[in-house]
Amino acid sequence: MLRIDGVSKVFNPSTIDETVLFDNYSMSVNKGEFISIIGSNGSGKTTLLNLICGSTNADSGKIIFQNKDISKMSEHKRAHKIGRVFQDPKTGTCSNLTILENMALADNKNRLYGLSIGVNKKRTSYYQSLLECCEMGLENRLGVQVGTLSGGQRQALALVIASMTDIELLILDEHTAALDPKSSETIMKLTQRLVKEKRVTTMMVTHNLRFATQYGDRLIMMHEGKNIVDISGEEKQQTDINSILKVFNEISIEVGN
Repeated sequence: MLRIDGVSKVFNPSTIDETVLFDNYSMSVNKGEFISIIGSNGSGKTTLLNLICGSTNADSGKIIFQNKDISKMSEHKRAHKIGRVFQDPKTGTCSNLTILENMALADNKNRLYGLSIGVNKKRTSYYQSLLECCEMGLENRLGVQVGTLSGGQRQALALVIASMTDIELLILDEHTAALDPKSSETIMKLTQRLVKEKRVTTMMVTHNLRFATQYGDRLIMMHEGKNIVDISGEEKQQTDINSILKVFNEISIEVGN
């Protein structure tokens, strides 16, 4: 479904700050997988997501998505089939528009725009049904400006919006990191529900080791642009936070901490 073949990425080349993040990096993602990705700062997690989504281009190598080389494809064209939720709740929604208007924009994704009314009120009931799964009462607040919502509410809305259209891959870039513990739990439960209902392939970067072990069917730990742990199935289900922390501690000693 997704294959990364021999990708290399160097930041600030030929300068004193040159950093080789990926050197002939390869990995594959099977259709329907829910992958949790963890790792220390600078390990390559977010850059990997940026390479897949097209906000960062690889220096060499290929990114194959649904048997098509998308290495040179623009970010907005990749977004036709790849949905993304960012760490900042403000990123995935428009503050000055209402919930209804935000959902109408998402509903029209991948369609040609003309001089017509942007909000189809006949879709209101459909939008409300999508928001009910958030269990935050958003379905009754369609006329409220999104900028007045809490961080958890905005992230829930961003998650629903990202999964509204016919995407094949959902990218979650630390989407609970900016939230309080209660909101984080709510968003993760919503994430699990949407992933199962949509049966969408999902890649989730997180710093929360409990979420990484509790959710998903595959776990990857990255370090210095490499996958040093890649487990799935029963092995992943039997992995706990302590075993993951042990690997983190070993890495810390190796880099001199």
